[in-house]
Amino acid sequence: MKKIILATIAISLLLGANIWAKDISLKITNLTKGISLTPFLVSTHKSSSKTFTLGIQASAELIALAEGGDISLLVSKIGTSAQYDNNPNGGLLLAGQSTTANITNISKSNTNLSVLSMLLPTNDAFIGLNNILIPNKKGVYTFYLNAYDAGSEANDELSSSIPGPPTGSTGGSGVTNTSEGFVHVHRGTLGDDNSSGGKSDLNISKHRWLNPVAKVTLTVK
Repeated sequence: MKKIILATIAISLLLGANIWAKDISLKITNLTKGISLTPFLVSTHKSSSKTFTLGIQASAELIALAEGGDISLLVSKIGTSAQYDNNPNGGLLLAGQSTTANITNISKSNTNLSVLSMLLPTNDAFIGLNNILIPNKKGVYTFYLNAYDAGSEANDELSSSIPGPPTGSTGGSGVTNTSEGFVHVHRGTLGDDNSSGGKSDLNISKHRWLNPVAKVTLTVK
């Protein structure tokens, strides 16, 4: 009887270990026609490491991502105990393209997953798979991601405040715009068809988009 009990305990411990001994793979696809996605933050982390909250003013770390595509401050905020496979594409993820990130031997404490990236060209739009619980069961899980507005910069769609291609600007003031002031679901880029003026420097036939803008296929191994 003693041997049976010990064997049962050993099996239970083994099964318990398997719950946390996870490897995951994420295929990230850009679903837009003419929008690029900046290098991704891909992280497994503690459940307390939430990267943003809808309806609340964006943090300085989130603003750095949403206005300029800089993930370094968010990485510092999430911390060194988290696990990462950042920038799996080695640069911008163009319209219609996919990239794959992998995180192996996930720590027992890193139960949650976040994926973030800025949309270019926009003032302060970003995608976010925000602090989701990683499924315990092995399998394939699909998420369609909306774009969010950091609420930190007016959506003027002007090249002087949008970084990178196609505008060529350094962009991003980093100053909170009190007319918005909180993170919310983005209402999309408008653009116009006036290449030499108009209200927007973005092309309506190329840069117009609606949600969802990205797809994440998560494989738990």
